[in-house]
Amino acid sequence: MVVTFQTKGSPVISGNHYRQGHPSVVILAHGFFNNKDVYLFKKLAEDISKTYDVVTFDFRGHGESGGFFGWTAHEQQDLEQVMTCLKGQGYDHAGVLGFSLGAAVALIAASQNRNIHSVIAVSAPVDFWQIDYHFWEPEMLEDLKLNIGHKGFGKGVRPGNPLAPKIKPLDIVAGISPTPVFFIHGEKDWLIKPRHSEQLFARCGEPKHLAIIPDAGHAEKIYDTHPEEFLRLCLEWFERTLK
Repeated sequence: MVVTFQTKGSPVISGNHYRQGHPSVVILAHGFFNNKDVYLFKKLAEDISKTYDVVTFDFRGHGESGGFFGWTAHEQQDLEQVMTCLKGQGYDHAGVLGFSLGAAVALIAASQNRNIHSVIAVSAPVDFWQIDYHFWEPEMLEDLKLNIGHKGFGKGVRPGNPLAPKIKPLDIVAGISPTPVFFIHGEKDWLIKPRHSEQLFARCGEPKHLAIIPDAGHAEKIYDTHPEEFLRLCLEWFERTLK
């Protein structure tokens, strides 16, 4: 079901609600240049919706949402809009599964909102300005293939000011506890190296978990190349924490 989320003074945020009648909901937060309707996110939403209701949405400047992308300066407001609109819909618990810059937003939002009961942060950076950009590594070409093939159809972004002040995930991650956080990272991530998740994990309070996936790349690429393992890890985590 197509839905929209809006609060006064903020862009209209476009979403999809996979309502199956489950008691808990999982919100998917995509990364830069992605949106809720690209192949992998629709497939992941459908897979998770067998166990949980799912909400996907486009961050500002992406897909069918308004505004311009703020590079994590304002995007926690978009996730807050989604959370606010879900409040009265009878869910027992809500989890967030974020990817790359969407994972950074998920961590920031979870440090501010106790209605987020569980977080999975996939390829999260410690700080926007410490992203690695190792373009010369072979995994970058694999990501390029993913973005220009049918699985990347519909991607794009309307960028805003990259210099806007931002919250650093490393500065706030300790304040997320007691909300459980699971950090997932690909060993071969060329864009945001595994050290980011390792540093976030070290500073995060309990309960927490860290998984570095061998031979896996950046963000949703992990789901693309390791679909069964990735889905199992996510569902097992939410099974333990969305109670």
